[in-house]
Amino acid sequence: MERPRIVGILLMGILVWCCMATSANADTKMIYKDSNQPYNVRIKDLIGRMTLEEKIGQMIQIERNVSSPEVMRKYFIGSLLSGGGSEPTPQASPKDWIDMVNEFQKGSLSSRLGIPMIYGIDAVHGHNNVYKATIFPHNIGLVNRIGVVTALEVRATGIHYVFAPCIAVCRDPRWGRCYESYSEDPKIVQDMTEIIPGLQGQIPSSYPKGVPFVGGMESVAACAKHYIGDGGTTKGINENNTVIDNKGLLSIHMPGYVSSIRKGVATVMISYSSLNGVKMHANYEMVTNFLKKNLRFKGFVISDWEGIDRITSPPHANYTYSIEASVNAGLDMIMLPYNYTEFIDGLTYLVKNNFVPMSRIDDAVKRILLVKFTMGLFENPLADEKFVGQLGCEAHRELAREAVRKSLVLLKNGKSADAPLLPLPKKASNILVAGSHADNLGYQCGGWTIKWMGFSGNNLTTGTTILTAIKNTVDPTTKVVYNENPDAEFVKSGGFSYAIVVVGEHPYAETKGDNLNLTIPEPGPSTITNVCGTVKCVVVVVSGRPVVIQPYVASIEALVAAWLPGSEGQGVADVLFGDFGFTGKLSFTWFKTVDQLPMHVGDPHYDPLFPLGFGLTTQPAKAQ
Repeated sequence: MERPRIVGILLMGILVWCCMATSANADTKMIYKDSNQPYNVRIKDLIGRMTLEEKIGQMIQIERNVSSPEVMRKYFIGSLLSGGGSEPTPQASPKDWIDMVNEFQKGSLSSRLGIPMIYGIDAVHGHNNVYKATIFPHNIGLVNRIGVVTALEVRATGIHYVFAPCIAVCRDPRWGRCYESYSEDPKIVQDMTEIIPGLQGQIPSSYPKGVPFVGGMESVAACAKHYIGDGGTTKGINENNTVIDNKGLLSIHMPGYVSSIRKGVATVMISYSSLNGVKMHANYEMVTNFLKKNLRFKGFVISDWEGIDRITSPPHANYTYSIEASVNAGLDMIMLPYNYTEFIDGLTYLVKNNFVPMSRIDDAVKRILLVKFTMGLFENPLADEKFVGQLGCEAHRELAREAVRKSLVLLKNGKSADAPLLPLPKKASNILVAGSHADNLGYQCGGWTIKWMGFSGNNLTTGTTILTAIKNTVDPTTKVVYNENPDAEFVKSGGFSYAIVVVGEHPYAETKGDNLNLTIPEPGPSTITNVCGTVKCVVVVVSGRPVVIQPYVASIEALVAAWLPGSEGQGVADVLFGDFGFTGKLSFTWFKTVDQLPMHVGDPHYDPLFPLGFGLTTQPAKAQ
């Protein structure tokens, strides 16, 4: 009678073992790694496997300078960035960058669940600067092409996430970030969101609203910023307070976000500024209730650089509160970018003590994972070198040159319409080129170029200065004389046929660009006076915004707003000498005096030097 009992025990043991084996096999089948599964199924599977520590790690973005592959693995870091000032060494090649990004990525992939990180870059602000003139319908395609090229060049360095576009509506040019804005007109800003499908890929017509879309390895995740009202602060003071009623907020500052979300933008960055006294980084009503619920945005919301620190005054005064307020407001990823262990400890404490609900953590991580799955990072986490040849290639430079040509705005042309100065003749005996910005690539590019605050000179990037472009364009028999700041006697004695004066702002970024007087720095005004008082001249203003020019207009024969043309100064010469005509229109009101500011179309005191939408046109010149 004992034998059946022994057999029964053996059969029971085999059954238990089989059940355990089946369970183990089910557990080891990583559904989230199966690209054939829907995103929501993969996310649910992965979230279910993650510890609190792993979830918090995904919510962190840190600077590459404080990271390492070991840090990525140990703390499950969700994202890296190269911020302003985190410029590459001059000798770094695209391959060096790819190798660096891949080393960090291998650290992430070696963690328990192998969740890839996403690498963002802050220096892409500059891609917004080149196109400051009103876009006509046939040129919406141009900004889309600019997005495509930007994505390819970013991918060429191994990076897959850009903090662009800036869809701020700059309502006061005294703001130091006005050059990051496309216009004071919300309709123009809304139109310019067409750069998003350029960066991310064209969203299918049947794609669900609010869901992020990134279409393949040639595309990058984009970021609409800075939500919301950053361009409307009092007196244009950076990171200050925007005072506005609900109607104004929705009609002026919101349309760009509505369009961005419809176009599948992957992320939204929060503004440092306050809205009617409430810090945006702690604004639950606007982040969770409006952006996520009302607009149905399904991507992830990211802070700005140390943005949560600035919830308190002074910054970082009560960091535990800043963590609680920002995460509960609806921020998903925090651009710390340095103090990651302090953040991890603080958020862990807040979750374990029920100050931040686990549901909020899960919502943040699901959104981050959705973007990563959409980008195909789980299938293709490592960058390769196939895009390296795209970086700075001739076709891309030609596109930038085209953008320069089409963004120039002609504000004055001759003493009368019957006697235009432009286009300039290529053949002349002797011409003068003057001004601090005529032979300075750094000044042409402005801030957010190589370095956070930009640079002066011609040594840090490759390109064509306006002076070189002029020399390339004129007839070989034309003598070009360059004098950065000539005195009146030099000009009088030179026997010049005409002069080109190139002056403007020095590079700046963010708060350092806040400017209550908006005057052209010396010696710019002196150069205009010395040259234009003696010989017929065209003044080219290189600036990120309208500046004080009224005192000099009467002495200037022709006036051109070149904005920040970037590396391709040849585009300026293309239009000055008539190879192409002027077509650009002002996307900002050009004031007479700063006392008028802020000033917009429809205001009772609207009396500009040049109104929004103004711009003279010329036809291409016949062969000279």
